[in-house]
Amino acid sequence: MTLLNEALRAAHAPAPRPAAAARTVLVVGAGGALGSAVLEQALGGGGFRQVQALVAAPVAPALATFHPLPEAQLARRGTQADTAFVVFDRERHVNGRDEAFVRPQPEQLPGIARRLHAAGVRHLLVVLPHAPGALPQALQQGLASLDEQAVAALDFRHVLFVRSPQAPAGATARGLQRLAHWMLGQLQMMLPQQHQPVRAARLAAFAVHLARRLPDAAPGTRVVPPEVSWLASQVDEAEVARAWLAGEPLPTVAGRRPRY
Repeated sequence: MTLLNEALRAAHAPAPRPAAAARTVLVVGAGGALGSAVLEQALGGGGFRQVQALVAAPVAPALATFHPLPEAQLARRGTQADTAFVVFDRERHVNGRDEAFVRPQPEQLPGIARRLHAAGVRHLLVVLPHAPGALPQALQQGLASLDEQAVAALDFRHVLFVRSPQAPAGATARGLQRLAHWMLGQLQMMLPQQHQPVRAARLAAFAVHLARRLPDAAPGTRVVPPEVSWLASQVDEAEVARAWLAGEPLPTVAGRRPRY
C-alpha cells in the first residue's frame, strides 16, 4: 500500500523545472566590452546547453555550445532560447569582430523585447550601463522610461533590468565630447564607492549568475540597482545573485580588500 501511495504521489507531483544545463540562452548585443564579456561568461561558466548570439554577418562558431543566430531567424520559434540578454554597450573600434554581432540601440528595446517574446523567450535580462551620477536615485531602483514600462507590460515570466555605472569612454573622443568625458570623470571621483563603475567582466559574471537562477525565482519585473551590481563585483557574485533573487540579506564587504 505504501508503494502504491508513493507511486500515485509521484504521478501527481509537478514536473521538475529544467536544469540550467538543459536551457538555451540568447545574447543580443554580444559585441563591445560588456556584450562580449556576457557571451564569454555564458559560454565558459557552463550551465547552458546552448549559447546563441544574434548576428548581422556570418560567424564561424569555435565551440560546440555556441550557435550564431542570424537576425532574420529571430522571429522563428525554432530559436529554442528560453532566456535572453539584451546588452547595451558602446561601440569599440579595435577590430571587425564586433561588427558581426547585432548592436541594439536603447530606443529599439521595446521592439526587440516583443520579438524575443514572440520567439519563445520567457526570461529577459536587460543590461543597462549608464553614466556615473546621471541617473536619479528613484530611477535606479525602478523603471526609468516608458520603453522599460512597455517591456515590463509584456507577458514575460521574468524581466530583469541590471543597472551599473559605466566608465567614461577612452581618449578617442574629441573636442566637446572629450570635455564631457573629463567632467564625468571628475564627477565619478565624488560619487560613493558603491556607485562607481564596475568592470565589464565582473558585471557580466553577475548577470549570468542571475540568469541561471532566474527561472526558480518568483515571477515578475525586477530592477537590480547599481549598488547591488557593485557589491557583486566585490564579493561572491553567485551568492549575491542567489540572495538578492530570494529576498535574503546580502553579503557585506566589511573586512574585504576592494576589487578593481
